Order: sequence, then C-alpha cells, then structure tokens
Amino acid sequence: MHENDISREIIGAAIEVHREVGPGILEKPYEEAMCHELHLRHLPFVRQTAVPFVYKGVRLSVDLRTDLIVAGKVIVDLKAKDQITAVDKLKVLTYLRLLNLRLGLLINFHVAVLKDGIYRVVNNLAPRNEPPDTPNLHS
Repeated sequence: MHENDISREIIGAAIEVHREVGPGILEKPYEEAMCHELHLRHLPFVRQTAVPFVYKGVRLSVDLRTDLIVAGKVIVDLKAKDQITAVDKLKVLTYLRLLNLRLGLLINFHVAVLKDGIYRVVNNLAPRNEPPDTPNLHS
C-alpha cells in the first residue's frame, strides 16, 4: 500500500476519534483512541517506537520516540495544543530522515474542525510511479 493510501486511512481514523471525543483533552487519550481506531480498521502500527539518534556516524545513547508508525511507512505525531509551530513540523521531518521514511502526519486534536489540525510532512515522497523530489513541508 502506498503512503498516500495509508495516510487517507489514518486521517479517516483521526476524524472518527475527533468526532467521538472532540477537542480539549490531553495527547495520551487521543493516542489510545487512535490505536483502537487503527486496530478496528486493520491497519498495522507500532506505538512509541524508539528512533535511534546517530550523530556523525555514532549512535548516541539517547533515543527519540515517535507516537505511531503505521504500516511501517507513515509516522504519525499526535498533538493537543493551541497552535502547531514550524518546529513541530520540522521534528516530524527529522524523524522521517532518521528512519528513512517518506511521509509523516502531524495531527493536532485541539481544533474545532480536525481538517484544520492535519499537516502532511514529506521527505522525498513521490506519487506512485514518479521519481522522488526534494524534501519539503506541506500544511
């Protein structure tokens, strides 16, 4: 399954969680609900995955953590905050680069309408059957 197909399924799951729960709670309950919704949709995922931190060819003793990796291809970073910053998006891009993945979704549940809280972050992602392009951020 292509990253874009996976992302559509993830966004559908997030919309369902937002519809059921609404804005205003902490990130961890959203993460729990997303895991349940992904399970109901038969989407494989791993939660709180360690991201090895390599600096100048040396793996350091600290690891970073991603909220979710879905189908081994899409990073999902969940937020529940008033405003998403450029640094939030760049963090997802850094994780994509460290894990050599091409697509991340930054989903902020602290919005009235969820589509206003979904950001795609790409790292050399090309549409099906097209060559990769350069890394960039999409909002």
